[in-house]
Amino acid sequence: MLFVLAGFTVIGGLVALLAGAYGLRETRRAERAGGHAWALVKPAPQGSARPLLQFETADGQVFELPSPVPPSRREPLPPGSSVRLSYDPADPRTVVVLGRERTALDRAFMAAGGAIVLLGLTLAAAAL
Repeated sequence: MLFVLAGFTVIGGLVALLAGAYGLRETRRAERAGGHAWALVKPAPQGSARPLLQFETADGQVFELPSPVPPSRREPLPPGSSVRLSYDPADPRTVVVLGRERTALDRAFMAAGGAIVLLGLTLAAAAL
């Protein structure tokens, strides 16, 4: 029974670890390969806490997407303001608001996932 619990713990830890690594990789990829643009902050749609960002790509396409980061007290996103963002030219719906990257959250997922994997491996060793 302890071995089954250890297996589920390791799998859960791996999922968290991979989710953090994927998020960090996507953020870095959009920053490096991305085109840069200024986005107009528009009001959040009904039922959403995240405002919309409207920007134009280098080839003239206009996109209006929900902000990848929520507004905060320290850094509100008031309607009518502008933010600098980086977008993936291959898929302009992938954006990173420059200066508001959430890499700490991705790193926390990776650290927690690694700790949970170690816990699961310790449980597995105890079950043997």
